[in-house]
Amino acid sequence: MTLPDFNLLITLDVLLAEGSVARAARRLRLSPSAMSRALARLRDTTGDPLLVRAGRGLVPTPRALELRENVGQLVQAVESVLRPVEALDLKKLTRTFTLRNREGFVENFGPDLIAYAREQAPGVTLRFVPKADKDSTPLRDGSVDLETGVIGDSMGPEVRAQALFRDRFVGVVRMGHPLSGAPITPARYAQASHVLISRRALYRGPADGRLEALGLEPNIATIVSSFSEALALARSTDLVATVPERSTGRLRAGLFCFPLPFPLAEITISLLWHPRLDADPAHRWLRDCVRKVCTEQLAG
Repeated sequence: MTLPDFNLLITLDVLLAEGSVARAARRLRLSPSAMSRALARLRDTTGDPLLVRAGRGLVPTPRALELRENVGQLVQAVESVLRPVEALDLKKLTRTFTLRNREGFVENFGPDLIAYAREQAPGVTLRFVPKADKDSTPLRDGSVDLETGVIGDSMGPEVRAQALFRDRFVGVVRMGHPLSGAPITPARYAQASHVLISRRALYRGPADGRLEALGLEPNIATIVSSFSEALALARSTDLVATVPERSTGRLRAGLFCFPLPFPLAEITISLLWHPRLDADPAHRWLRDCVRKVCTEQLAG
C-alpha cells in the first residue's frame, strides 16, 4: 500500500486559507510554479479541482469547503504532536502577541495589561489591532493570537472561548444634559436624540426591542461605528449614547451615566483563541494575564 504524501495536507490547508496560489506560495516560501504543481497533485489526489477561477481570483469548490475544517484540524493535531514541550522562562521569552479587540479594551485594560506582562516577561510585546467584525479567519490563519468580545454566530465552531466578565448597557450624556437632572422614564429616554453605534449599517440599537414592546421608538439623530465616536458626540452635544458599562469605563470619564429605564439582558465578554494554541505555554500565560488584569480592575 502506497502512503499518501502527508506534506500535501499542509499545502492544502494553506491554499484553502489563502484562496490564492501566489499568497500560499509566499506563506510557505515556495515559488508560484512549485505551488501550482502542488495544487495539481492535490487535484489528482482528491479527484476535485478544489480551487477554480472566478474573475481574477480563485474560489473553493463544495468539496474544498467540506475539507477545509477537517484539514485545518489535522494539521494542528500533527503540529501539537511534533512540538516539543519546554519549560517557559518568562524572563527569556521574546515574542509579539497580537490581540484583536473592540474599542474600549485598550483604553480600559491596556495600561495595566502592558505593565503586568512586561513586569513578568520584559521581552514580550503586545500588539493591539481593532476588531471590525466577528470573523474567525484571523484566529485561524494565525494573524491574531487572542481576541476579546461577544461570541457571535459567525465564530468558527472550533474556536475556544472563556468568559471574562458580564457587562450591561447604560445611557450616557454630558453633564448638565436634561436627562441628568430628573427621573428617566422609557418615554423620556426614547424621545431624546440618540447616537446609534453600528458597524454594519444596521439601524437598530441594543434597546430597540424593549422600546418597541413598550410602544416606543427611539429618536436616532446620527449613526457612528464605534463607542469612542458615540461618547465623543455625547460629550459635546445633547445626544444620548447607549454603551456597555464595563467595556467603556475610562472612555466615559466626566460624563453622566444612568441605568436604562427598562430591563435589558446583560452581555458576556469572552476570551477567544484558536485550539492550536491551547497547549502553548506562552499563550496560556497570556490568557492568564488578561484574565487577571480584567478581574482585578473590575473588582477594584
